[in-house]
Amino acid sequence: MVVGGGARTDLDLAAVRAFVAAAEERQFSLAAVVLGISQQAVSKRIAKLEAQLGVALFDRVPAGIVATAAGARLLPHARALLAVAETAVAAVGEMPRPLRVAVQGERQGATEQMRFYLDRNPGADTEIVISNVFVTSRDMVVHGRADAAFARPSGGPRPLPADIAAVPAYVDPAHLLVGRDHPLAGRSAVPLAELGTYTVWIPGAGVASEWADFYRELSEFCGVTVDTTPRDRTRFPGPDGIEAMLARIAASDTLATVSSDHFRNPWHPHIRRVPIVDPTPAYPHALLWSTANTHPGLPHLIEHFRTTYNRDIAAGCWLPVADRERFAG
Repeated sequence: MVVGGGARTDLDLAAVRAFVAAAEERQFSLAAVVLGISQQAVSKRIAKLEAQLGVALFDRVPAGIVATAAGARLLPHARALLAVAETAVAAVGEMPRPLRVAVQGERQGATEQMRFYLDRNPGADTEIVISNVFVTSRDMVVHGRADAAFARPSGGPRPLPADIAAVPAYVDPAHLLVGRDHPLAGRSAVPLAELGTYTVWIPGAGVASEWADFYRELSEFCGVTVDTTPRDRTRFPGPDGIEAMLARIAASDTLATVSSDHFRNPWHPHIRRVPIVDPTPAYPHALLWSTANTHPGLPHLIEHFRTTYNRDIAAGCWLPVADRERFAG
């Protein structure tokens, strides 16, 4: 890239990759998770890039960071530069790069689904890319950082682009998690209609996302109140995460949350699992990919999930209207 009166600047691809990740995630900490490096390393790489270009690429805002005008102009070129670099590397190699498949988090059922696939296809050159609970894995496919991803194909603050295809991968039936002193703790099940008299605490649903829309639609259907209030750090200090959330629920006689059969929760002696029935809500997970993606490993992965999808379970579950035809039709 040539900048400033003919002077030539050799850009560091690692710095460019850090810039793109930060621009898309809008937080250095989340960019660090995506890249698998420290937040300090992300900041240093971006600072190096800003020094090379002689401009600021980000402004700080209360919610994180946003690209400056210069950063916004750079972003499409930076993405193109990374794509060209990957294509160049693949062109000289004897084998294509590994197939990258994004999952929302290591506790998600999609991770176990991929392990099942890889155990039965030991020759598949595949990498599992871990996102996190506050960043949708859909963006990993949309922005070309993954070849495929597990996510709900409907809802969310932005519709999927027309070139993103989806095949149902699995539906995940829901249940309640309550403390041992909660009124529902001794129940063998709770009907969905009765759930409308209770409040469930789901802090993650406060993020504009396809999963937040799922819980909003569930609330509209059965009347359950969804509390998205973040944990009060003044009353409940300590680290964030599912362990802290379950510890608070375990100690309460009023709090409850919705989990799912395929999500791997940490064990707690005072947590009780209560199935939701008549019908059971189920979260729809699809395998997403770009129709322009020509990776040779992609068709086999798509066919695997096309044939292993648990449609028999979906038929008896509650699903949002936007997902019903695809997942239960």
